Amino acid sequence: MRTIYFLILLFCTSSMVSQNGTLIVLNKSDDTADLIDLKTKQSVATIPTGNGPHEVAVSFDGTLAVVTNYGRGEGWPGSSLTIIDIANKKAIKTVQLDYKAPHGLEFITEDQLLVTCEASKKLIQVNIETGLVEKAIDTDQETSHMVVYAPISNKAFVANIRSGSVSVIDLNTDQLEKIINTGEGAEGVALTADGTSVWITNRAEDTVNVLDVKTLETLEEFTSEKFPIRVKTTSDGKYGLISNAQSGDVKVFDAKSKKLIKTISMNVTALEKEASRLFQDFDDSPVPVGILIHPNNTFAFVANTNADIITIIDLETLEISGRLTAGKEPDGLGFSPLILN
Repeated sequence: MRTIYFLILLFCTSSMVSQNGTLIVLNKSDDTADLIDLKTKQSVATIPTGNGPHEVAVSFDGTLAVVTNYGRGEGWPGSSLTIIDIANKKAIKTVQLDYKAPHGLEFITEDQLLVTCEASKKLIQVNIETGLVEKAIDTDQETSHMVVYAPISNKAFVANIRSGSVSVIDLNTDQLEKIINTGEGAEGVALTADGTSVWITNRAEDTVNVLDVKTLETLEEFTSEKFPIRVKTTSDGKYGLISNAQSGDVKVFDAKSKKLIKTISMNVTALEKEASRLFQDFDDSPVPVGILIHPNNTFAFVANTNADIITIIDLETLEISGRLTAGKEPDGLGFSPLILN
Protein backbone atom coordinates (compact mmCIF):
# COMPACT_ATOMS: atom_id res chain seq x y z
CA MET A 1 0.00 0.00 0.00
CA ARG A 2 2.82 2.39 0.88
CA THR A 3 4.47 1.65 -2.49
CA ILE A 4 1.24 2.37 -4.37
CA TYR A 5 0.78 5.61 -2.43
CA PHE A 6 4.34 6.64 -3.25
CA LEU A 7 3.85 5.95 -6.98
CA ILE A 8 0.60 7.94 -7.04
CA LEU A 9 2.29 10.81 -5.21
CA LEU A 10 5.23 10.68 -7.61
CA PHE A 11 2.90 10.73 -10.62
CA CYS A 12 0.88 13.64 -9.28
CA THR A 13 4.00 15.58 -8.37
CA SER A 14 5.44 15.02 -11.84
CA SER A 15 2.19 16.16 -13.46
CA MET A 16 2.07 19.28 -11.31
CA VAL A 17 5.69 20.17 -12.06
CA SER A 18 5.20 19.67 -15.78
CA GLN A 19 2.45 22.29 -15.79
CA ASN A 20 4.44 24.98 -14.02
CA GLY A 21 6.38 27.83 -15.56
CA THR A 22 5.91 30.47 -18.22
CA LEU A 23 6.10 30.04 -21.98
CA ILE A 24 7.25 33.11 -23.91
CA VAL A 25 5.77 33.27 -27.43
CA LEU A 26 6.85 35.81 -30.03
CA ASN A 27 4.16 36.97 -32.44
CA LYS A 28 5.99 38.10 -35.58
CA SER A 29 3.10 39.92 -37.25
CA ASP A 30 1.81 41.59 -34.07
CA ASP A 31 5.19 42.86 -32.81
CA THR A 32 4.43 41.38 -29.40
CA ALA A 33 5.44 38.70 -26.91
CA ASP A 34 2.88 36.68 -24.96
CA LEU A 35 3.64 35.27 -21.52
CA ILE A 36 1.59 32.09 -21.13
CA ASP A 37 1.04 30.45 -17.75
CA LEU A 38 1.54 26.74 -18.41
CA LYS A 39 -0.78 25.68 -15.59
CA THR A 40 -3.80 27.65 -16.78
CA LYS A 41 -2.74 27.58 -20.47
CA GLN A 42 -3.69 31.26 -20.67
CA SER A 43 -1.72 34.37 -21.61
CA VAL A 44 -1.15 36.58 -18.58
CA ALA A 45 0.47 39.45 -20.50
CA THR A 46 1.02 40.67 -24.02
CA ILE A 47 4.11 42.85 -24.23
CA PRO A 48 5.06 45.15 -27.14
CA THR A 49 8.43 44.40 -28.76
CA GLY A 50 10.22 45.96 -31.70
CA ASN A 51 9.32 45.35 -35.33
CA GLY A 52 9.21 41.69 -36.40
CA PRO A 53 10.29 39.77 -33.26
CA HIS A 54 11.69 36.39 -34.34
CA GLU A 55 13.71 34.66 -31.61
CA VAL A 56 13.93 34.84 -27.82
CA ALA A 57 16.48 33.72 -25.21
CA VAL A 58 15.88 33.55 -21.46
CA SER A 59 18.56 34.35 -18.88
CA PHE A 60 19.95 31.51 -16.77
CA ASP A 61 17.95 32.60 -13.71
CA GLY A 62 14.73 32.87 -15.73
CA THR A 63 14.12 36.53 -14.93
CA LEU A 64 14.82 38.18 -18.28
CA ALA A 65 13.82 37.43 -21.86
CA VAL A 66 15.76 38.98 -24.74
CA VAL A 67 14.01 39.34 -28.09
CA THR A 68 15.61 39.92 -31.49
CA ASN A 69 13.69 42.48 -33.53
CA TYR A 70 14.49 41.15 -36.99
CA GLY A 71 12.17 43.56 -38.77
CA ARG A 72 9.52 42.99 -41.44
CA GLY A 73 8.08 44.79 -44.43
CA GLU A 74 9.34 48.34 -44.67
CA GLY A 75 10.86 47.88 -41.22
CA TRP A 76 13.39 45.32 -42.44
CA PRO A 77 16.17 45.03 -41.51
CA GLY A 78 15.63 45.63 -37.82
CA SER A 79 18.47 46.60 -35.51
CA SER A 80 17.44 46.19 -31.89
CA LEU A 81 16.86 43.86 -28.96
CA THR A 82 13.97 44.12 -26.50
CA ILE A 83 14.64 43.07 -22.90
CA ILE A 84 11.64 41.86 -20.93
CA ASP A 85 11.35 41.64 -17.14
CA ILE A 86 9.34 38.43 -16.93
CA ALA A 87 8.20 38.71 -13.30
CA ASN A 88 6.94 42.26 -13.80
CA LYS A 89 5.55 41.46 -17.26
CA LYS A 90 7.01 44.45 -19.04
CA ALA A 91 9.77 45.52 -21.42
CA ILE A 92 12.47 47.35 -19.50
CA LYS A 93 15.10 48.16 -22.11
CA THR A 94 15.74 48.41 -25.82
CA VAL A 95 19.30 47.79 -26.99
CA GLN A 96 20.01 49.57 -30.28
CA LEU A 97 22.52 47.86 -32.53
CA ASP A 98 24.78 49.05 -35.33
CA TYR A 99 24.29 45.64 -36.94
CA LYS A 100 21.28 44.68 -39.02
CA ALA A 101 18.62 41.95 -38.93
CA PRO A 102 19.40 40.34 -35.55
CA HIS A 103 17.93 36.86 -35.42
CA GLY A 104 19.28 33.81 -33.57
CA LEU A 105 20.58 34.31 -30.04
CA GLU A 106 21.82 32.39 -27.01
CA PHE A 107 22.99 33.33 -23.52
CA ILE A 108 26.57 32.32 -22.70
CA THR A 109 26.73 34.02 -19.25
CA GLU A 110 24.10 35.68 -17.07
CA ASP A 111 24.65 39.03 -18.80
CA GLN A 112 26.17 38.12 -22.16
CA LEU A 113 24.62 36.57 -25.22
CA LEU A 114 25.51 35.79 -28.80
CA VAL A 115 23.35 37.23 -31.59
CA THR A 116 23.44 36.57 -35.33
CA CYS A 117 22.97 39.63 -37.56
CA GLU A 118 21.94 38.42 -41.00
CA ALA A 119 22.23 41.59 -43.03
CA SER A 120 25.64 42.39 -41.54
CA LYS A 121 27.05 38.85 -41.82
CA LYS A 122 28.11 39.04 -38.18
CA LEU A 123 27.95 37.18 -34.93
CA ILE A 124 27.97 39.70 -32.10
CA GLN A 125 28.34 39.38 -28.34
CA VAL A 126 26.07 41.72 -26.39
CA ASN A 127 26.20 42.62 -22.71
CA ILE A 128 22.59 43.25 -21.74
CA GLU A 129 23.57 44.92 -18.47
CA THR A 130 25.62 47.61 -20.18
CA GLY A 131 23.82 47.49 -23.52
CA LEU A 132 27.17 47.32 -25.32
CA VAL A 133 28.32 45.12 -28.17
CA GLU A 134 31.52 43.57 -26.84
CA LYS A 135 32.48 41.59 -29.94
CA ALA A 136 31.56 41.54 -33.63
CA ILE A 137 32.90 38.62 -35.66
CA ASP A 138 32.47 38.02 -39.39
CA THR A 139 30.63 34.90 -40.50
CA ASP A 140 31.63 35.52 -44.15
CA GLN A 141 28.41 33.84 -45.27
CA GLU A 142 24.94 34.78 -46.46
CA THR A 143 21.86 34.77 -44.19
CA SER A 144 23.51 33.89 -40.88
CA HIS A 145 20.32 32.85 -39.17
CA MET A 146 20.63 30.68 -36.04
CA VAL A 147 23.39 30.08 -33.50
CA VAL A 148 24.23 27.54 -30.83
CA TYR A 149 27.07 27.67 -28.31
CA ALA A 150 29.21 24.63 -27.37
CA PRO A 151 30.79 25.27 -23.93
CA ILE A 152 33.25 22.35 -24.05
CA SER A 153 35.00 23.80 -27.09
CA ASN A 154 34.05 27.45 -26.51
CA LYS A 155 32.86 27.66 -30.10
CA ALA A 156 29.72 29.09 -31.68
CA PHE A 157 28.06 27.38 -34.63
CA VAL A 158 26.15 29.70 -36.97
CA ALA A 159 23.80 28.26 -39.62
CA ASN A 160 23.83 30.23 -42.89
CA ILE A 161 20.71 29.60 -44.97
CA ARG A 162 21.65 31.08 -48.33
CA SER A 163 25.21 29.78 -48.23
CA GLY A 164 24.19 26.29 -47.11
CA SER A 165 26.89 26.26 -44.46
CA VAL A 166 27.90 26.59 -40.84
CA SER A 167 30.36 29.23 -39.69
CA VAL A 168 32.39 28.00 -36.71
CA ILE A 169 33.49 30.88 -34.47
CA ASP A 170 36.29 30.29 -31.95
CA LEU A 171 35.43 32.44 -28.94
CA ASN A 172 38.90 32.02 -27.48
CA THR A 173 40.39 33.96 -30.38
CA ASP A 174 37.21 35.72 -31.57
CA GLN A 175 37.93 34.51 -35.08
CA LEU A 176 36.10 32.62 -37.78
CA GLU A 177 37.74 29.21 -37.53
CA LYS A 178 36.07 27.27 -40.32
CA ILE A 179 33.20 27.26 -42.80
CA ILE A 180 31.55 23.86 -43.16
CA ASN A 181 29.30 23.23 -46.17
CA THR A 182 26.46 21.14 -44.76
CA GLY A 183 23.73 21.44 -47.39
CA GLU A 184 21.34 23.83 -49.08
CA GLY A 185 19.27 25.90 -46.71
CA ALA A 186 21.23 25.21 -43.52
CA GLU A 187 19.05 26.72 -40.81
CA GLY A 188 18.21 24.80 -37.64
CA VAL A 189 20.99 24.09 -35.16
CA ALA A 190 21.01 22.38 -31.76
CA LEU A 191 23.54 21.08 -29.25
CA THR A 192 23.22 17.49 -28.08
CA ALA A 193 22.63 16.69 -24.41
CA ASP A 194 26.23 15.64 -23.79
CA GLY A 195 27.52 18.81 -25.47
CA THR A 196 29.79 16.93 -27.88
CA SER A 197 27.98 17.48 -31.17
CA VAL A 198 25.55 19.74 -32.98
CA TRP A 199 22.71 18.89 -35.34
CA ILE A 200 22.23 21.08 -38.43
CA THR A 201 19.04 20.93 -40.52
CA ASN A 202 19.40 21.64 -44.24
CA ARG A 203 15.89 22.61 -45.20
CA ALA A 204 16.29 22.60 -49.01
CA GLU A 205 17.89 19.12 -49.03
CA ASP A 206 15.78 17.43 -46.33
CA THR A 207 18.95 16.39 -44.53
CA VAL A 208 20.47 16.72 -41.08
CA ASN A 209 24.20 16.83 -40.39
CA VAL A 210 25.82 15.94 -37.07
CA LEU A 211 29.11 17.76 -36.37
CA ASP A 212 31.70 17.10 -33.68
CA VAL A 213 32.13 20.33 -31.68
CA LYS A 214 35.88 19.77 -31.19
CA THR A 215 37.16 18.18 -34.38
CA LEU A 216 34.48 19.85 -36.57
CA GLU A 217 34.17 16.61 -38.52
CA THR A 218 30.84 15.45 -39.91
CA LEU A 219 29.88 12.41 -37.85
CA GLU A 220 26.60 11.46 -39.53
CA GLU A 221 23.99 12.59 -42.02
CA PHE A 222 20.37 11.49 -42.11
CA THR A 223 17.05 12.49 -43.68
CA SER A 224 14.10 14.49 -42.34
CA GLU A 225 11.34 15.32 -44.83
CA LYS A 226 9.99 17.89 -45.77
CA PHE A 227 11.76 21.20 -45.21
CA PRO A 228 13.43 20.60 -41.81
CA ILE A 229 13.61 24.08 -40.36
CA ARG A 230 14.29 23.76 -36.61
CA VAL A 231 15.77 21.16 -34.30
CA LYS A 232 15.89 20.69 -30.53
CA THR A 233 17.26 17.86 -28.39
CA THR A 234 16.03 16.69 -25.01
CA SER A 235 18.39 17.27 -22.10
CA ASP A 236 18.18 13.60 -21.08
CA GLY A 237 19.82 12.56 -24.36
CA LYS A 238 16.79 10.59 -25.52
CA TYR A 239 15.26 12.47 -28.45
CA GLY A 240 15.93 14.93 -31.23
CA LEU A 241 12.85 16.80 -32.48
CA ILE A 242 12.77 18.36 -35.95
CA SER A 243 9.97 20.58 -37.25
CA ASN A 244 9.29 20.15 -40.96
CA ALA A 245 7.58 23.23 -42.35
CA GLN A 246 6.29 21.87 -45.66
CA SER A 247 4.88 18.55 -44.45
CA GLY A 248 3.44 20.16 -41.32
CA ASP A 249 4.85 17.73 -38.79
CA VAL A 250 7.48 17.12 -36.14
CA LYS A 251 9.70 14.09 -36.52
CA VAL A 252 11.07 12.48 -33.36
CA PHE A 253 14.44 10.76 -33.71
CA ASP A 254 16.40 8.58 -31.35
CA ALA A 255 19.21 10.93 -30.36
CA LYS A 256 21.82 8.16 -30.34
CA SER A 257 20.91 5.96 -33.31
CA LYS A 258 19.35 8.81 -35.37
CA LYS A 259 16.53 6.44 -36.29
CA LEU A 260 13.09 7.93 -36.85
CA ILE A 261 10.80 6.96 -34.00
CA LYS A 262 7.62 8.79 -34.94
CA THR A 263 6.21 11.47 -37.23
CA ILE A 264 3.71 13.66 -35.39
CA SER A 265 1.36 15.58 -37.68
CA MET A 266 0.30 18.96 -36.30
CA ASN A 267 -3.27 18.18 -37.41
CA VAL A 268 -4.14 21.80 -38.12
CA THR A 269 -4.27 23.74 -41.37
CA ALA A 270 -3.01 27.14 -42.37
CA LEU A 271 -5.24 30.15 -42.00
CA GLU A 272 -6.01 32.57 -44.81
CA LYS A 273 -3.33 33.23 -47.40
CA GLU A 274 -1.49 36.47 -46.68
CA ALA A 275 1.50 37.99 -48.38
CA SER A 276 3.02 38.76 -44.98
CA ARG A 277 3.24 35.07 -44.06
CA LEU A 278 6.17 33.00 -45.26
CA PHE A 279 5.92 29.75 -47.23
CA GLN A 280 2.57 30.39 -48.90
CA ASP A 281 3.46 27.69 -51.43
CA PHE A 282 3.27 25.03 -48.72
CA ASP A 283 -0.47 24.63 -49.37
CA ASP A 284 -2.37 24.06 -46.13
CA SER A 285 0.64 23.32 -43.93
CA PRO A 286 0.48 25.13 -40.59
CA VAL A 287 4.24 25.64 -41.02
CA PRO A 288 5.63 24.38 -37.70
CA VAL A 289 8.86 26.23 -36.93
CA GLY A 290 9.91 27.13 -33.38
CA ILE A 291 10.35 24.27 -30.89
CA LEU A 292 10.81 24.46 -27.13
CA ILE A 293 11.33 21.44 -24.90
CA HIS A 294 10.29 21.83 -21.28
CA PRO A 295 13.32 21.40 -18.97
CA ASN A 296 11.77 18.31 -17.39
CA ASN A 297 11.57 16.66 -20.86
CA THR A 298 7.88 15.79 -20.49
CA PHE A 299 6.48 18.22 -23.04
CA ALA A 300 7.50 20.02 -26.22
CA PHE A 301 5.88 23.13 -27.62
CA VAL A 302 5.76 23.80 -31.36
CA ALA A 303 4.83 27.14 -32.94
CA ASN A 304 2.68 26.70 -36.04
CA THR A 305 3.31 30.05 -37.66
CA ASN A 306 0.66 29.88 -40.39
CA ALA A 307 -2.06 28.54 -38.10
CA ASP A 308 -1.49 30.88 -35.13
CA ILE A 309 -1.37 27.90 -32.77
CA ILE A 310 1.21 26.39 -30.43
CA THR A 311 0.95 22.61 -30.32
CA ILE A 312 1.83 20.71 -27.14
CA ILE A 313 3.45 17.29 -27.57
CA ASP A 314 3.55 14.81 -24.69
CA LEU A 315 7.07 13.36 -24.86
CA GLU A 316 6.09 10.26 -22.91
CA THR A 317 3.32 9.19 -25.29
CA LEU A 318 4.56 11.14 -28.35
CA GLU A 319 1.03 12.37 -28.93
CA ILE A 320 -0.47 15.83 -29.15
CA SER A 321 -1.82 16.68 -25.71
CA GLY A 322 -3.12 20.22 -26.21
CA ARG A 323 -2.91 23.55 -27.99
CA LEU A 324 -2.21 27.12 -26.97
CA THR A 325 -3.02 30.41 -28.67
CA ALA A 326 -1.10 33.66 -28.54
CA GLY A 327 -0.95 36.24 -31.36
CA LYS A 328 -0.48 36.33 -35.10
CA GLU A 329 2.33 34.27 -36.62
CA PRO A 330 3.91 32.77 -33.49
CA ASP A 331 7.52 31.68 -33.97
CA GLY A 332 10.25 32.06 -31.34
CA LEU A 333 9.64 30.31 -28.02
CA GLY A 334 11.27 30.63 -24.60
CA PHE A 335 10.73 29.21 -21.12
CA SER A 336 11.02 30.63 -17.61
CA PRO A 337 10.41 28.66 -14.40
CA LEU A 338 8.75 31.76 -12.91
CA ILE A 339 5.07 31.38 -12.10
CA LEU A 340 3.21 34.59 -12.84
CA ASN A 341 0.05 35.88 -11.18
